Amino acid sequence: MACLLETPIRMSVLSEVTASSRHYVDRLFDPDPQKVLQGVIDMKNAVIGNNKQKANLIVLGAVPRLLYLLQQETSSTELKTECAVVLGSLAMGTENNVKSLLDCHIIPALLQGLLSLDLKFIEACLRCLRTIFTSPVTPEELLYTGPDHQTILFNHGAVQNIAHLLTSVSYKVRMQALKCFSVLAFENPQVSMTLVNVLVDGELLPQIFVKMLQRDKPIEMQLTSAKCLTYMCRAGAIRTDDNCIVLKTLPCLVRMCSKERLLEERVEGAETLAYLIEPDVELQRIASITDHLIAMLADYFKYPSSVSAITDIKRLDHDLKHAHELRQAAFKLYASLGANDEDIRKKIIETENMMDRIVTGLSESSVKVRLAAVRCLHSLSRSVQQLRTSFQDHAVWKPLMKVLQNAPDEILVVASSMLCNLLLEFSPSKEPILESGAVELLCGLTQSENPALRVNGIWALMNMAFQAEQKIKADILRSLSTEQLFRLLSDSDLNVLMKTLGLLRNLLSTRPHIDKIMSTHGKQIMQAVTLILEGEHNIEVKEQTLCILANIADGTTAKELIMTNDDILQKIKYYMGHSHVKLQLAAMFCISNLIWNEEEGSQERQDKLRDMGIVDILHKLSQSPDSNLCDKAKTALQQYLA
Repeated sequence: MACLLETPIRMSVLSEVTASSRHYVDRLFDPDPQKVLQGVIDMKNAVIGNNKQKANLIVLGAVPRLLYLLQQETSSTELKTECAVVLGSLAMGTENNVKSLLDCHIIPALLQGLLSLDLKFIEACLRCLRTIFTSPVTPEELLYTGPDHQTILFNHGAVQNIAHLLTSVSYKVRMQALKCFSVLAFENPQVSMTLVNVLVDGELLPQIFVKMLQRDKPIEMQLTSAKCLTYMCRAGAIRTDDNCIVLKTLPCLVRMCSKERLLEERVEGAETLAYLIEPDVELQRIASITDHLIAMLADYFKYPSSVSAITDIKRLDHDLKHAHELRQAAFKLYASLGANDEDIRKKIIETENMMDRIVTGLSESSVKVRLAAVRCLHSLSRSVQQLRTSFQDHAVWKPLMKVLQNAPDEILVVASSMLCNLLLEFSPSKEPILESGAVELLCGLTQSENPALRVNGIWALMNMAFQAEQKIKADILRSLSTEQLFRLLSDSDLNVLMKTLGLLRNLLSTRPHIDKIMSTHGKQIMQAVTLILEGEHNIEVKEQTLCILANIADGTTAKELIMTNDDILQKIKYYMGHSHVKLQLAAMFCISNLIWNEEEGSQERQDKLRDMGIVDILHKLSQSPDSNLCDKAKTALQQYLA
């Protein structure tokens, strides 16, 4: 396992690595287990209070070996315990030491150690975990985000052991129990389904949570109870139309968005509400008309105001430093509210200076605010009406293109997805986006290692090519390159393959364009089509590929590339007799375009296809129970009779 270390440390320490430090690491690889144990014990004594020695050992690769020994079933419990102690001692060094331990994935290894039956080993793992998690460089979510970690706690009776603490006389104990349930339930259906049926003093857990979010309870308790119910709902354990969600949880979270609440309460309330309503249109509609929420969120952008009621200078200073979190939360909630309903989107956009605020958000220094602003814009861009009006009035495409020039992947994925919408054929932004160098940018995305970026890059190009002029199509083919196009056609991601076929289909539309493209790229395109039709692909992929062939067959000169390729003709014949109607119809379109008798050379093409037995198949299909297929076959037969 590779252990990463930041360059400055490596540079400053390497020159000082001593022979004795290397000796400690070498002993960890001794074939004699007893010598390995003694080596770890000696290493433990050497690193106590010696940061220089700790850094030396990390550079020399001690951490991966210690973690390996700690996780080996063949290691004695004593050896595992000593390894955990040394790792804990290394964690007590500098912040760079902790970063190095995290890079080597120490957390999962230590958590696994907690499953041991040996108390000394468990204690050593817990001490090391505590040291790592008290370091400011350790992301707190590491302990909670993994379903594996939640499952470990769940399987060891965490739910039953924590549940009774909700009735403790101590408020602090009740709150910690509540927080524990919220992190256990987050995105975990197994835990959430169990929580629904847990009884505490004869009362079901969701009922206890509802009592805890009543107005007379402390705000912290209301918020955390609402989070528990939200997470259980999102995990499918509570229905979205259940009264405890519609009448209790949702109104409680809307209350938290009020300007009377503290900044962090407003942030948490808005973000939790955004998560609750994200997939459910009915909850979005209810939230949008609760306590004037849409207008209330506009206050998130004016905080702290010049007439702020905050008299505590420390509090004011804190809030000024964290005001960006309010903007981030507002964007997130607006994105969820406007995810599906056209009327809600309209209300959001008509909120004072809303589009200007989003555009400003796209260039904020905080990555999280930029991401939330892009998500909000993406949600609103699903509206045809807004694409034609507000988005054009505010030239949203300009800051979006700027965002796409240099941003982390998480922002690029959402921003490029939104660009797909702006490039739809009815969008007035399509033309200026094309003129601003979008083709090169999107072709660059198709080469990303991130499948979501490849999909969005090719999807946007597909939208761009729809009913486009020959020049734009030529630009796309030139910038993308034939090599890259065929790499995408063999992409392991199904979405990438489908969108690439969609792009090819849009490029090969209108006769002059079909003939032009096939005259320069015909050989490679026919090869790609053959490979896909022969490969192990699903019905949708093969249908798209046959539709591309049908488009080629519609060309004036391009159709000869099919007629002179007996292998392709046999494949079309095969799919005419396929068991799936979609493929039969697509193959039928190819034949219809080839035999249309108003076109030059139609007689020769009809004769060749008759000799192949195509007319016999058409007669058979004209009796098909599928009315669409039957009609297409009869229409094709008429071409032979005319």
